[in-house]
Formats: sequence, structure tokens, C-alpha cells
Amino acid sequence: MWRYLDRADAKIAEIAARQHGVVTIEQLLWAGLSHSSVRRRVRAGLLHRLYRGVYAVGHTDLSREGRWLAAVLACGPEAALSHASAAHLWSLAPKSPQWAHVTVPGDGGRAKREGIVLHRSTTLRPTDVTRRRNIPVTTPARTRRDMGWSAERTRSDLERRFLRLLRAHDLPIPAVNARIGPYTVDFLWRSERLVVELDGYAYHSDRHTFTRDRARDRELARRGFTVLRVADDELASDAPAVARSLISLLRERRRRPAA
Repeated sequence: MWRYLDRADAKIAEIAARQHGVVTIEQLLWAGLSHSSVRRRVRAGLLHRLYRGVYAVGHTDLSREGRWLAAVLACGPEAALSHASAAHLWSLAPKSPQWAHVTVPGDGGRAKREGIVLHRSTTLRPTDVTRRRNIPVTTPARTRRDMGWSAERTRSDLERRFLRLLRAHDLPIPAVNARIGPYTVDFLWRSERLVVELDGYAYHSDRHTFTRDRARDRELARRGFTVLRVADDELASDAPAVARSLISLLRERRRRPAA
């Protein structure tokens, strides 16, 4: 009997390790527990009920990923992390929402669950869902659509916000989308050899883009240009600090002797 339970515990621990510390009732039964065994473990504090049919193993101090996966598992086998939660998981947005956003296919009603913002969609397809960190999640393209992001609109909005910042602080207006050799840069003060690149999360979220941008920055530096990268949340939350950095850089570059 005890040996049988030890084997069940080993299976449960293996599942929980893959799933950020959470398991479903179906997985517990598959591991060899009975419903009465599950109830006893809940009473003993070995399992902690998070949602109906979803448990934390050993403790409830879950990571953010554990809470997200628990929410997805609670909403059914076709559910996926989505909207603001998916945007943060994909590094498309800087902040994680307080509640987990989950999308399920169809338009039928489902019971509300504490800590979950449930979205119902008649257009969610299997191709819209993938896995990241072993969490079912909407793809980056689907996430952007769910968030109402338009790449072109987001880009132009960023540029307009940056130009408004320059005018508000009486800074000289640079060339926009200017060419330096094979590269097109967002903003260029040519005489000061200063470049500003705007990093929107919808543009600079994947490893390939990050690596490519840094390689380009190194090449521009080799050509004698200083590159300042400004994230979109910096413009929103601390625009005066961005302006101070620009003022300082422009003054510094103007004091340098011509190459």
C-alpha cells in the first residue's frame, strides 16, 4: 500500500515539476490516487485547491507562470492564456495584469472564477494557440489582434509622441527615418552624429530582433554614431528623463571635435 502511494507521489511530483507546481484532478487520478485520497491530501495540506479540479502541490506560493497555468487548466482543455497576460508572457507588454486573461473557443456561458478574466471567442482556432514555458497561450500574432494592436499605427504613434516630446522641450527636430549607409534609423541628428531608436514592444520582442538591433548598434558606433534606444513605456512614464538624456547627449556631441 505505502509503496503504491510512494509511486503515485513520484508521478505527481514529476507532473508538478513540468507544470509550475500545479496539477489537475485527472492527472492525480492517472497517477494512482482515488478521489478520497485527494480529499485526504487536501486536508493534510499536501494539495491545495486553486480551482475546481486544479491543485497546487505542497504549497500555494506559485510563480506567475504557475498561476497562469492554473487559470488555463481551470477553463478547460481548449483554453489558452491570452490578451494582456499573453502579451506579457511573449514580452510584448512590460507589465503583467493582476488577473489572468484566458480565452476559450465558442460563445457559451461559463462560471466566473476568482482571479480569471475569461474571454469567449468564436474565431479562436488551434493554429492561434501554441505553448510557451509549457503554458497554452495565443500566438504573438493572435495576441496582437486580441489587444487591438496595429503595427503601423503603433509605430507612427510612437514617432508622434517622441516628436511632441522634442517640441515640448524646445529640442532641435531631427531627420526622421534617415539613411546611414545600408541602415534606416528612426531619428538622426546628423551633425551631432546622434541616433535615437524607438523600441516598441510589438517590434522588439523576439530574440532575433533583439540580436539584430544590437549588431546594428555596434556597426553604427563603429561609424562614429551614438545610439540611444528609448522604450515606449519610457515615453509614457518618464518623458522628462528621456528629454534630459537627449539634452545631455546633444551638448556632449556638439563639444566633440569633428572627425
